[in-house]
Amino acid sequence: MKNVSAGILMWRRRDAGVEVLLVHPGGPFWVRKDSGAWTLPKGGIEAGELPEDAARRELQEETGWTAQGELSPLGTIKLKSGKVVHGFALEQDADPDTLVSCTFELEWPRGSVPRLVPEVDRAAWFTPARARVKIHPAQAAFLDRLLDRVEGRVPW
Repeated sequence: MKNVSAGILMWRRRDAGVEVLLVHPGGPFWVRKDSGAWTLPKGGIEAGELPEDAARRELQEETGWTAQGELSPLGTIKLKSGKVVHGFALEQDADPDTLVSCTFELEWPRGSVPRLVPEVDRAAWFTPARARVKIHPAQAAFLDRLLDRVEGRVPW
């Protein structure tokens, strides 16, 4: 299922309101990109795998954290590339300083010796307003759907 992926939008409640956790892609292409580059931890769905199972696996692979508890579906979005992303919400706290990402081999610059780079180089908690600036524009729909549920406009 090459053009289908799944991910988890973690969220938590604070005195000042809701915060969401986003991750920043690793590697040299993303090093100077910030606004519009952050994402929810996500990745491809393997053949025969359920989207929820893929989302849990990807959270573990990209962050080192285990999704504890029930995931709430946030529907799907379609990226400009044609990829379909299944989103899930999870109310869970995590310390961004404990992030441990899987790596992949990258030849950069082209023709150089391949090196290992992390899929995710950092994670951070954001208010919804700040997350809207940071998140990949197509994924903002997941943020909106989460807030609709948390604020009671749409049932869980």
